[in-house]
Amino acid sequence: MKGLKLAVLAASVSVFALGAAGFAEAGEGYVGISMPTKSSARWISDGNSMVKQFEAAGYTTDLQYAEDDIPNQLAQIENMVTKGVNVLVIAAIDGTTLSNALANADAAGIKVIAYDRLIRDTEHVNYYATFDNFKVGVQQATNLVNGLKERFPDQKPWNVELFGGSPDDNNAYFFYNGAMSVLDPLIKDGSVVIGSGQMGMDTVGTLRWDGAVAQSRMDNLLSANYTDKKVNGVLSPYDGLSIGIISSLKGVGYGSGDMPMPIVTGQDAEIPSIKAILRGDQYSTIFKDTRELARVTVGMVDAVMGGGEPEINDTSTYNNGKKIVPSYLLEPMPVTAGNWESVLIDSGYYKKSDVE
Repeated sequence: MKGLKLAVLAASVSVFALGAAGFAEAGEGYVGISMPTKSSARWISDGNSMVKQFEAAGYTTDLQYAEDDIPNQLAQIENMVTKGVNVLVIAAIDGTTLSNALANADAAGIKVIAYDRLIRDTEHVNYYATFDNFKVGVQQATNLVNGLKERFPDQKPWNVELFGGSPDDNNAYFFYNGAMSVLDPLIKDGSVVIGSGQMGMDTVGTLRWDGAVAQSRMDNLLSANYTDKKVNGVLSPYDGLSIGIISSLKGVGYGSGDMPMPIVTGQDAEIPSIKAILRGDQYSTIFKDTRELARVTVGMVDAVMGGGEPEINDTSTYNNGKKIVPSYLLEPMPVTAGNWESVLIDSGYYKKSDVE
């Protein structure tokens, strides 16, 4: 009996050691990937890029989309914890709703990487992989101003309307603040006028980045403020909103006759918006190469699984309310009709046939 107990103990120690070794060896882990929705082509691309790169590096993956349903995302994450993933990569729908689920993940020894969207109000997020979101906003507003100068050189002050992203997405505030760092001086000197007077994320935010909501709000802005004057520009933080805004503008005659299209910005370089740029309906977008974001995320997981520290280039920007989350920030790229082919086609992100 004593010999049997010793044998069982030795076997248990051996299994524990094997598990620890497996966790310590990069490329042999189980990664849970939680994405917010398939309604945006951008998130589909993110998911596909991560699965491809993780599996090429030797990992097993579990990719789930929550379709912008917070309880669904919580249930999916909890299920991944139960299934025993080693690492969670999460693009949160609402970055403030995951505290309990991530406490459970931490208790199970699971590391958490926030993917593109910061996870807030929890200590149990280890790293953050994203783009320089403040710079995205700066680039959007710079494109807006460049377009206004180009299309309406003699029409100052320029009438502009502002749209923000979803108030439950921390990135939306960085986009807005980055854009306003460019626009505020022009508003103060009278070069730009916000025709509706609507400013601030509490007023201009668009819940869940919903293009239909943006279109409806643009309809209301036009009918209330632009019956006897023209709008020259619209700051839009995301291509899905831009398409709705453009539909509203074209619905009242912009883009025809003596009503040139306002300058409309965007983000994510989605194919419908690239086509809109080539038509002259949308002026610009921001390209965020999801392949590079996936590469950085795989590198973070490799480092964690190997018992090391991942490469970080920002340790001050992203305070989630509980801690400053060590981050890696990638560079965004502005896209216009002048450079779309070199940025998107020559890089292999799209085929020309995807756009034409």
